Amino acid sequence: MSDLLKSIDARTRLAGTNKLEILLFSLGEDSVSGRREIFGINVFKVREVIRRGEITAAPEMPDCVEGMVSLRGTLVPVVDLGKYVGIKDETPRNVMIITEYNGHTQGFLVEAVDTILRLDWSQMRVPPEMLTANLGGLVTAVTELPGNKLVMMLDVEKVLAETSHYAEGEEFLFKGIEPVENETRMVVYADDSSIARKQIERTLQALNVPGRGAVNGHMAWQMLQQIAQQCQAAGVPVTERVAAILTDVEMPEMDGYMLTKSVKADERFNGVPVLMHSSLSGMSNQQLGKSVGVDEYIPKFEPQRLSATLRRLMGR
Repeated sequence: MSDLLKSIDARTRLAGTNKLEILLFSLGEDSVSGRREIFGINVFKVREVIRRGEITAAPEMPDCVEGMVSLRGTLVPVVDLGKYVGIKDETPRNVMIITEYNGHTQGFLVEAVDTILRLDWSQMRVPPEMLTANLGGLVTAVTELPGNKLVMMLDVEKVLAETSHYAEGEEFLFKGIEPVENETRMVVYADDSSIARKQIERTLQALNVPGRGAVNGHMAWQMLQQIAQQCQAAGVPVTERVAAILTDVEMPEMDGYMLTKSVKADERFNGVPVLMHSSLSGMSNQQLGKSVGVDEYIPKFEPQRLSATLRRLMGR
C-alpha cells in the first residue's frame, strides 16, 4: 500500500485544471442483488490507506460506527461504509481509508481499494433524480469505466453529518444570525452535497436573503449567464441582482475553480464577489482559490462565519 499512498500524496496538484483523481474501492458483494459495486472518493480527501487494526467500540453509536482507533496519538472514529449504505454482506471489510476534510479525520472501512482513476470533472455526471431520491443524496456523481461499469462518488460529508449526529439539534448553529433588511439581491450557490446545500439555504433564510442553488458549477454558470442576459436586457448591472456567488470546490461536470475562472473572465460580473465554500480548507487549497480570483474562502458547516462574511460583502 505504500506505493498507493505515495501516489495519493503526489496527486494533490490537479486543482484549478477541472481534473480530479478518485480512489476506487469496493464494499463487498451484496447478498441480495449479487452485485459488487464500485465506489469512489476524491484523493484530495484521502490521507492514507491502512489495514484494519484494533478498534475500540464506543457506546450509543449508530450501527455503522464501529468505534475508534488511535492514529499517531489522534482518536479517529471508524465507520463501516458497507453497513452505512446497506450492503448485506458477511465479507469482512479490513481496509481502512483515512480521510480528512473540514478539520475532521475519520476512517472508512471498505472491502478493498482498487486503483486511482484520473479524469476530467466533465466526465463526472450528476446522478438521475430517482437514484438521488432513493439514496437520500448519498451519491453525488457517477462516471463510467470501460465495459459499461459505473463508479459512484459518495458524499462523505453526508456520512460524517449523519454518523456524528451533526444534523440533529443543529438549531444553535443559526442562533444570533440577524436578518438583513430590504435585501433583494440574491446569492447564487453551487454545491453537489445535499447536506451542504441545506445548510446554505438555512443560513440565507436566517439572513432573509434570497438564494438560488445549483448542484454543480456547470449548472450555476448557466444560471449566472441567464441572469446576466436578463440584466443586459433590462439595462441594469448584474450587481443589482446578485449579491455574491458561493461555490464548492469538488463538483461534477465543472468544479469551483473553473466556475470562478469563468465568472472572473466575464466583465458582466465585475463587482460580484465569489466565495469558495469548501471542506478542503487547507492552506494550499485556499491559495489555489485565490489564484483563480476567489475573493473569500469559508469552511463548510460554519453558518455564523458564512453569514458574517455575506453581511460584510453586502455592505451591511
